[in-house]
Amino acid sequence: MSQSPGTSQNGPGSTTRGPLTPSEDRQWATVAHFGAFLGFVPSLVVFIVFRSRGPFSEQEAKEALNFTLPLTVVAIAFNILAFLPVMGAIFGVVAVLLWLFMTISGVIAGIEVNKGRPYRYPFNLRIIR
Repeated sequence: MSQSPGTSQNGPGSTTRGPLTPSEDRQWATVAHFGAFLGFVPSLVVFIVFRSRGPFSEQEAKEALNFTLPLTVVAIAFNILAFLPVMGAIFGVVAVLLWLFMTISGVIAGIEVNKGRPYRYPFNLRIIR
């Protein structure tokens, strides 16, 4: 009986997948960091979907999630405060600068991770362990 790649032997309708290859593991770890320009959602998805399938993608998605989650929450708050009549422009500018910082940091991390090197953000809250 032939088995399609990536499915387990639990039955024809099973969606359990095997471990990631080293190349796939590095690829999803890179995606977790590069997704920083969209906030914490890409790293959360990679962490949830691939944490049991690849140790490198789990480690790097967790690092990216710990970095992007607090910054995304703060950026959302600043975007809401940008609607204030007097101080709103300041909050709007700070929100854009925060987004730029998160995006540039994610690109730097993604480049390092794509080379197979683990990356640690210099300033990161370790919320998820």
